[in-house]
Amino acid sequence: MKKTIYKPLVFVPSLLIIIFLILMIPVQDDIQVKRPGESVPFIWDQDNRWESLESSFTQALREEDEVLKQRIDSLNKEADKIYLQLNGTEIRPGSEELKNLLDLFFETGSYVAAFPEETTGFLDRYSRYRRLVKKASVSWDIEDRKSRDALYKYLYGMRAAAEEVLLQSESPIDPVLYVDEVASETPSTDILGIEVHSGDLLVSRGGAEVSALISRGNDFPGNFSHVALIYIEEGTNIPYLVEAHIERGVAIATLEEYLRDRKLRFMVLRPRPDLPEIMEDPMIPHKAAKLMFEEVQNRHIPYDFKMDFYDEEAMFCSEVGSYAYASEGITLWQAESTISSDGIVRLLKTFGVENFVTQMPSDLEYDPQLSVVAEWRDTESLMEDHVYNAVIDAMLVCAGQGKEVDYNAWYLPLARVLKGYSMILNLFENHGPVPEGMSATQALKNNSFVDEHATYKEEVYSKVESFKKERGYNPPYWELVKMAENTTSCSEN
Repeated sequence: MKKTIYKPLVFVPSLLIIIFLILMIPVQDDIQVKRPGESVPFIWDQDNRWESLESSFTQALREEDEVLKQRIDSLNKEADKIYLQLNGTEIRPGSEELKNLLDLFFETGSYVAAFPEETTGFLDRYSRYRRLVKKASVSWDIEDRKSRDALYKYLYGMRAAAEEVLLQSESPIDPVLYVDEVASETPSTDILGIEVHSGDLLVSRGGAEVSALISRGNDFPGNFSHVALIYIEEGTNIPYLVEAHIERGVAIATLEEYLRDRKLRFMVLRPRPDLPEIMEDPMIPHKAAKLMFEEVQNRHIPYDFKMDFYDEEAMFCSEVGSYAYASEGITLWQAESTISSDGIVRLLKTFGVENFVTQMPSDLEYDPQLSVVAEWRDTESLMEDHVYNAVIDAMLVCAGQGKEVDYNAWYLPLARVLKGYSMILNLFENHGPVPEGMSATQALKNNSFVDEHATYKEEVYSKVESFKKERGYNPPYWELVKMAENTTSCSEN
């Protein structure tokens, strides 16, 4: 009898130990990376300029309001003269006048940041200049690198300057910034005070660490990490958002569900009404949105971690919009996104990305086929947005120096069990703790990445408070990047 009892007591623990050890065996993810050929990341390389602007701002803080207003008025008059010269003419990417307009916008911003009463007028000019640049880009060869660099410099540069002003303003600012009135004949509704139409593309930035990586992980670092296609039902005008989620693949969200998923910002993009396809059939945007809306109901579309926009079986967020419009003869992302930095490639490869010539959310803004209708920003979270981005930029520097995302190997057996459980749920069209298409190892690395970012972020916040106490104003973005780089574990490398 004793012998009969003894065997199971030894056998069961031994079997569990063997299973545990087997589950501990690491497996190298077989990632076949497809990288761009000649592309290189955009680099501002203007540290002296940013420091000069900060110096102008700190000097302006000591000026009398009347002096500042006169200076701002003078710069605005000079800018208005250039704007009138450019408006209605064919503008080339290398236009000296356009460059001067951007320089004046930067300079004016350094004074408006110290004189918040002029913020509204400054933002109005931002919208006006952005319309000018977007209209000019219609005739530019967006696949030409010089044209692409110029377009990015103007659009991203102006947004960056506007947000530096907002960060210093203590007055409440309307979170909605109207940019352009773009005609559309498709069904419409209202989202946070913005009139949107069926077929509009909403590019947004979420409040998660990986969202920051997606927005910055590009040859042209941006502010947006997600794309949703809006479908508005005929007759009822009820809006639905079609979007790809890491956790559950392509899904349909109500407006309440879309807004419940935290957004730091979103921008409404709409196809230009003078596109030949839309002039022939103004309902094309609605048809594209409806096609995607119905396709999600007819088949399960898993999330595409590889970011291969040629593969229609799985889709990432950008692919939802591009696939829908391609079905109606409009190819979005006229210039494909490229990711060539070793650091970004190393980090994104961690999460299963294989294609580094792809379609990134931020780059949709630079497509000349689309007009910017409006932007909504959570102005109270603007500093949080900037800190998240600065930490990511610093982590990308570390990754470029060879730093890998590590994980606790002791958690691997549990992660694999959870992955198996998730796979069973996926069979019944449910989602589990490990997303479909993500391996157990990738899930652990994702958790490590999030934890590491959170640690750095808290340290940077501490430095932000010290900076504000010492200097009396919020640190601009270039200062945040310095803080983050001095915080990360590779800062001494």
